[in-house]
Amino acid sequence: MCGIVGYIGKENAKEILIDGLRHLEYRGYDSAGIALLGEKIRVVKAVGKVQNLAAKLSQDNDPETIGIAHTRWATHGAPEEKNAHPHLDDSKQFAVVHNGIIDNYTTLRKQLIAKGHSFLSDTDSEVIPHLIAEFYHGDFVKAVAAALQQLHGTYAIAAISSLHPDMMITARLGSPIVIGLGVDSNIVASDITALVAHTKNVIYLNDGEMGILTRDNVQLRTLTNIPIEHEISQITWDIETAGKSGYEHFMLKEMHEQPASISDTIRGRLNFQLGNAILSGLNMSTHSIAKIDHVVIVGCGSSLHAGLIGEYYFEDIANIPTKVEQAAEFRYRNPIIEPSTLVIPISQSGETADTLAAVREALNKGAVVTAISNVVGSTIARESGRGIYLHAGPEIGVASTKAFTCQVTMLLLMALLFGRNRRLSCEEGIKLVHEIESIPDLIQQVLDTAPAIEQIAYKYKDARAAFYIGRGTLYPVALEGALKLKEISYVHAEGYNAAELKHGPIALLDQNVPIIALANNVPGQDKIIGNIQECIARKAPIIAVVSGPETSIETLTSDLIRVPDSSRFIAPLTTAVALQLFAYYSAKARGCDIDQPRNLAKSVTVE
Repeated sequence: MCGIVGYIGKENAKEILIDGLRHLEYRGYDSAGIALLGEKIRVVKAVGKVQNLAAKLSQDNDPETIGIAHTRWATHGAPEEKNAHPHLDDSKQFAVVHNGIIDNYTTLRKQLIAKGHSFLSDTDSEVIPHLIAEFYHGDFVKAVAAALQQLHGTYAIAAISSLHPDMMITARLGSPIVIGLGVDSNIVASDITALVAHTKNVIYLNDGEMGILTRDNVQLRTLTNIPIEHEISQITWDIETAGKSGYEHFMLKEMHEQPASISDTIRGRLNFQLGNAILSGLNMSTHSIAKIDHVVIVGCGSSLHAGLIGEYYFEDIANIPTKVEQAAEFRYRNPIIEPSTLVIPISQSGETADTLAAVREALNKGAVVTAISNVVGSTIARESGRGIYLHAGPEIGVASTKAFTCQVTMLLLMALLFGRNRRLSCEEGIKLVHEIESIPDLIQQVLDTAPAIEQIAYKYKDARAAFYIGRGTLYPVALEGALKLKEISYVHAEGYNAAELKHGPIALLDQNVPIIALANNVPGQDKIIGNIQECIARKAPIIAVVSGPETSIETLTSDLIRVPDSSRFIAPLTTAVALQLFAYYSAKARGCDIDQPRNLAKSVTVE
């Protein structure tokens, strides 16, 4: 989850590294640190956000041109200065920043202590520079490779040494690293947002690979010292795209980008004449598609909720039995997978550790795997062998918004394609194509109601808890809405299928626990109205999301969030955006840090 950036070149490394950390801060913001290499390695650390580290360095005028830096999401060890990266060996000749988790660090630490090494932190990461020092016999590259081969777990590292002031080494296993190729300089980072201001030419490392960087060269090797080559990839967006563009928060900006991001997701992918979707990234013939008799969708967090909506799409539209698995559990419960099973991993970053593990298990069992990701060149996309990119653009806010709605849209496109391959008629397909085409306009209509949603959010800003209820395709949206509220406003929120209210949750209702009822004009609306009346009988206040001509709900509550009328396939998208706005304005009313909520990070790259 943490952020890594390293620079070797001719410019002031400190400024480039601090700027890179600011662009990576969404990946972790408990503490930050920097190691700069001049005559010796100089390390500066600070607890809290990158701005605290920058303040410590504000009077620093040293001209170092090589360094590594890190912004941390705490795992092993509290967010204290001693646990912040970079970490050094006893001689202070080797410095390392690390993302991931070293499973055998306790054993390694005991072995190193027995050999005379001293440790200053509580982290698993500190064993790495000590191992490098232990294996160093004049060859920095061999020492790093030997050290990494001792590690069990996951890592992305960048390392420097005062003994080799013209070199930086990076490597990865299960955690992302990208190398940016500059002019008389090279840069390494855990995410392209940290280097896009400096170059558009990048190399994505694979697991078990190292990059040896100098100012004018990059060599790639395996951990067993075998030279390898990679194609150079191009970043297709610029640094302005990853900025706030005048919005108060990244989350607000990204919510308002959804009409454009969904337009980009569907552009060129709709066949209006045949009523079908065009998904070349799927890389499957119509004959291959016809052989698929079961779909399994895997994901975590918001991606899991998108998958739950996709389950309705594939079963209702394509008539294919579908189930959704929490990615972390997928490989541990030994799932039944056959060659005719399509596994769809969903991950915004394409680096989610649990989802990547599920991909590998599915491939090992012989499944057809097609990934949905937002990041070109991500590990999940590459290892799946086939995949479909969202083209949503960078998402910086920790709470997913535009990536989620683009994921749902992509699942709808896939269900349409598989449905047309089966029993969905051309006429029905054409109708659905036009519905999909209308999504950006419908979402813009929801965004235009933001002032009304803000008023409702402010009214309930002091609520101690909230329940979201929905049915059918809106049940997963209830889960997602609750997740958004708890993520950024810290209000205890739970999502339920409305039918489950009577099976326990109703015991918690009172006048201080609002119910957000998804009462759209879709199948199940009459049942939801009954559930609303049950909640009112327990004195719970009701916030109702409504659409269509139904007016009876207006007699039950005045707190209405109106979304455009649409089919049950499109309603999850418009409703999700309304709930995003509600969560955002709730968090703002409560004075919360919206883009960087406590204890969270954007990309979960450790299990």
